[in-house]
Amino acid sequence: MALHALVMSTLEDDQAVEVVSIPLAGKTSIADHMVIASGRSTRQVASMAAKIAERAKAELGRSVRIEGLPAADWVLIDAQDVIVHLFRPEVRTFYNLEKMWAFDGPSGSTSERRAPPKASAFKDLDPVPDATPFEAASLGTEEAFDDGEDD
Repeated sequence: MALHALVMSTLEDDQAVEVVSIPLAGKTSIADHMVIASGRSTRQVASMAAKIAERAKAELGRSVRIEGLPAADWVLIDAQDVIVHLFRPEVRTFYNLEKMWAFDGPSGSTSERRAPPKASAFKDLDPVPDATPFEAASLGTEEAFDDGEDD
């Protein structure tokens, strides 16, 4: 994939720290890859984001969406097939996206011990009896878990 290669080479050229690429195919439909990297400062994070956007437009004719650029603590680049998260190291440690996506090493492999629970583990849980999933999701916390007793 040309976009993924462009992102990876741009981050390498810009000396990004701890670059991780997580394959998302089969895990989600939002993108094919998620790339997570750190910059040493807000200036470096902002510069890396701008360069990825410029190269994607110039070399592939793709426009990307960028969120978080003014503060540049955590910048999200949505390039459709590739989602890029650029962090300052402290912010990256706090959010720990690699763990959230069950990432377990530089190869992009996952392990059972860190993988999220299978959906079947939750099949018997029904926080709102007789509600469709849409109705249950649209209810507020108090309504969704109301036991019928008044406080």
